[in-house]
Amino acid sequence: MASASSSSNGVAGRLRNASLVLASDNDSTISDIRKAVTLMKNIAVQLEKDNQTEKVKDLENSVAALLDLYGDCAHRSSAIHSVANGYQPGEQLTDFKKLLDDEFTKLKATASSAPENHHLMRQFREAVWNVHHAGEPMPGDDEEDIVMTSTQCPFLNVNCPVSGKPLTELTDPVRSVDCKHVYDKASIMHYIATNPNAKCPIAGCRGKLKNNKVVCDPMLKHEIEELRTMNKQSNRDDVIEDFTNAADDEG
Repeated sequence: MASASSSSNGVAGRLRNASLVLASDNDSTISDIRKAVTLMKNIAVQLEKDNQTEKVKDLENSVAALLDLYGDCAHRSSAIHSVANGYQPGEQLTDFKKLLDDEFTKLKATASSAPENHHLMRQFREAVWNVHHAGEPMPGDDEEDIVMTSTQCPFLNVNCPVSGKPLTELTDPVRSVDCKHVYDKASIMHYIATNPNAKCPIAGCRGKLKNNKVVCDPMLKHEIEELRTMNKQSNRDDVIEDFTNAADDEG
């Protein structure tokens, strides 16, 4: 019995190691796509300055196509992690391709937005719009939207509900596959271990939590780093504004 258990643990361990290798390839692609989108945004800004509207639109369409691929890569990596973490060897041979494809299809079906609504697309459009319309609302926005979306990020929560730490201070973040809330890994794993039938601790959220459904998906650390960058930029802008106001007062 102990031998069977040891063998089962060995298979699961090898599968998790293999999943890290497979997911790493997807993660590299995701990183390359983010870099490409940033480069395309910078090119679009220059084209907009030269009033080359058609070329800017072509770039926007290309960004949408890249973000569609970006989403597929992210879902594929999440599916790999989810299957590897939840795998339990049985008597029958396991069809891993079917397991991965089924998990990928489920994750993609529950995706919250299309590429056109992705926060990276929003940043692209804002950068282009601000070339000639800085400080003005984009078409379809009102004044409240400007405040909410000028620092738009993809997170549903900005602090871990268990540890209370801001997401930008998390060194080992994880995200629920189901409800998409983000947590400090050690804190949420302890929470799950000590709460049978654990549900997301975010007020009003009914998402169920399981060890294999709380993962560091391939986008998470990138998105947290983006949030850190946005916060630094916001702080710099506040300092500049305070300095400008002080200079006006002295004048």
